[in-house]
Amino acid sequence: MDKKSLKLLRKRDSACWHCGVDDDTLVPHHRSNRGMGGSPSRDTLANVILVCSRYNGLMESDSFWAARAREQGHKLLSWQSPAESPCFDVVSGVWFRLGVDGTKIDLEDV
Repeated sequence: MDKKSLKLLRKRDSACWHCGVDDDTLVPHHRSNRGMGGSPSRDTLANVILVCSRYNGLMESDSFWAARAREQGHKLLSWQSPAESPCFDVVSGVWFRLGVDGTKIDLEDV
């Protein structure tokens, strides 16, 4: 991600979507994987969320956590559109739609 997008991401996501931690363990996570050396076109703000490094590792290495992350929109299948697939904030209990411009729309308000 470029510096401008990373700044917008950190403004939108001030804490981990899974546990709410807001420390220096937060890392950008691609909801729809870029793959090995994948396309930077997947670096959109609708596709990237901040999560703690612990949760990021669990999603990538444990099938239980990967399945749960897919249920919550934290991980997407290749055919799913990040801009159209809602993402669940576990801490607040709210579903959001993430815009490519860095917006975060509460689906209860729609």
